Amino acid sequence: MNDVGPVLSYVDLVRASERRLLRLGVMLAGNEHTAEDLVQTVLARAHRKWERISGLDRPEAYLRTMVVNEFLSWRRLLKNNEVLLAEPIERPAHDDLGLRQAQRDATWQLLARLPRKQRAVLVLRYYEDLPDAEIAEVLGVAAATVRSNAARALATLREHLTAEEANGHA
Repeated sequence: MNDVGPVLSYVDLVRASERRLLRLGVMLAGNEHTAEDLVQTVLARAHRKWERISGLDRPEAYLRTMVVNEFLSWRRLLKNNEVLLAEPIERPAHDDLGLRQAQRDATWQLLARLPRKQRAVLVLRYYEDLPDAEIAEVLGVAAATVRSNAARALATLREHLTAEEANGHA
């Protein structure tokens, strides 16, 4: 046992965090298939390092960091000009599905225009709801770098939205 509680087995941790990691992967990569590849790669690497990871206070947070770092290091992702649309993993029980999907698609199209690190900062901040200090830890940068990346990303998104509104596409 560690100081926090019982040490989880690899299988228990995967069962407890797999869906959340997949959702994070979808938000970062833009599609479920790439997210599955991303998470599978991370879980295979985590299995090889399990003895060390299992002793950490927060192994789930470590896996999240691994997913973000793997996403940032993948060179083959999003290399083409194809616009990828995120598909929801969980379907809402009742709602205007068409409107939700259109909003989700529009959000992903905007996020896809951002550089990877800026996209990762926004996903960690607004989707994972992490504070800047924790985002900085995940990305291995200073909190000021997180804030500047977020500011640049939001300015870029505002610029694109303003341009689309001016062209009558919003």
